[in-house]
Amino acid sequence: MKRYLYLTVFVSGMTTLGIEFAASRLLGSVFGTSNLVWASIIGLILIYLTVGYSLGGRWADKDPSQTKFYTLLIWGAFTAGIVPFVARPVLYAAAEAFDSLQVGVLLGAFSAVLVLLIIPVTLLGTISPFAIRLVLTDPQEAGKTSGRIYAISTLGSFLGTFTPDLLLIPLLGTRWTFVIFSVLLSAVALIGLYLSGGWKASLRWAWMPLLIFGMGLLWGPGPVKKHPDQIYEKESSYNYIQVLEKNGTRLLRLNEGQGIHSVYHPTQTAYLGTWMQVLPAPFFNAPPYSPGDIQDMAIIGLAAGTSARQASAAYGPLPIDGYEIDPEIILVGQEFFGMDIPNLTPIPEDGRWGLVHSGKEYSLISIDAYRPPYIPWHLTTREFFQEVYLHLDDTGALVLNVGRVPEDEELLAGLVTTIQTVFPSVYVIDVPGTLNSIVYATVQHTEWQNLERNLVYLLGEDDVDPILVKSIQIALENHRPLPDSGQVFTDDRAPIEQITNQMVLNSVLNDLEYLGGDW
Repeated sequence: MKRYLYLTVFVSGMTTLGIEFAASRLLGSVFGTSNLVWASIIGLILIYLTVGYSLGGRWADKDPSQTKFYTLLIWGAFTAGIVPFVARPVLYAAAEAFDSLQVGVLLGAFSAVLVLLIIPVTLLGTISPFAIRLVLTDPQEAGKTSGRIYAISTLGSFLGTFTPDLLLIPLLGTRWTFVIFSVLLSAVALIGLYLSGGWKASLRWAWMPLLIFGMGLLWGPGPVKKHPDQIYEKESSYNYIQVLEKNGTRLLRLNEGQGIHSVYHPTQTAYLGTWMQVLPAPFFNAPPYSPGDIQDMAIIGLAAGTSARQASAAYGPLPIDGYEIDPEIILVGQEFFGMDIPNLTPIPEDGRWGLVHSGKEYSLISIDAYRPPYIPWHLTTREFFQEVYLHLDDTGALVLNVGRVPEDEELLAGLVTTIQTVFPSVYVIDVPGTLNSIVYATVQHTEWQNLERNLVYLLGEDDVDPILVKSIQIALENHRPLPDSGQVFTDDRAPIEQITNQMVLNSVLNDLEYLGGDW
């Protein structure tokens, strides 16, 4: 029986961490996966576990019976399993509120879902101290026994850390992840009840996993969100992916959906917004500079390929390497966003790692992997921009899309200052109708007037795509001074989370409609 207790502790530890990660995805599809959301989830779960540890020790001393132990366990498993189904109407309401940013509803929904975790996580927290009391027979081995229990529980937690995001959620979805962990732990509890109290003790609670499994069959396959324009959704290892279609135009949204990451229409390529403003970057070089001078291009943050399609229209079918860390987004781009152009090579890798190991030089490198609060800090540092510089040819250019909020340019200032430590010439425009700025940087010493001169040159040429002309005109009309000097971000110190958290708080407090959105 002692060995079975060890197995129980292992599965309980795995379930506790599995539920924590599943809860983050349950909330992430509506509230996002920023470190503010993560901090709330982790912090409250630690509090719930603290309460559980205390209660578990007290209850075990009062009644150290295995039947009580496994009864607590099956109730923890059952209440964990019902969380996604009880939370479902709350999350639907929150998703609708997020589209219109009804802050009060969002905060209430967020709190309500976290409250639902109190009972299961607290009950699961009772398991390790209770198990120590059951296993302990010699007070002189108290340290050895408790160490073994917590070691086994932690090994289970290790497995529970990877199983949801790498296996269960991509294959089955968040709701079924809760169901599987719940049913598995319930099975362990029922066997334990049988071993400690016989069939009657086990059959008394056998309805619990059956009910959870039945709820999974009835309500597990339903949509995560119910947007009227939704034509596709998918949970990957990295994101909640949503495709909307309205009047023939398709939009890619991720997680909470407050930014449009790609847009597609089968007969159009000009969508204004930030994507088009990638195109002027090479034309800061000395005139005459033509689309034919651009030999190849890399995009870090490919998403579903809007920038790649526009670049192919404006520059011709040049080779494009598109780095996108989420392979599911690449598949969505190919199925729904016309991302099947033969000159584009989608690469499912982290952008920095892929660029460093590419062995290539490019005429243009576009970085579109930022959207507050989701900014990979390792793509903001001086060392990263040095790598970008080394992978540009002699007339190469960098273009960077940066989200912002009014009266808060700390992020933009830091990025511009950091880029200036590497590139000799840097320019900034504000994209009209958005809360985005575009940063351009060139390998050569250049001047702003080159862009205007190249526009004049292009207007005199034949077969220049109107999308390129329009993008340069927008850039010229929205040129702005560089922000005041900011902090230089390095691999050693880049407080991006602190800066973006403040941006989020400013956005909420000011009830903004967009936060660095692309549409």
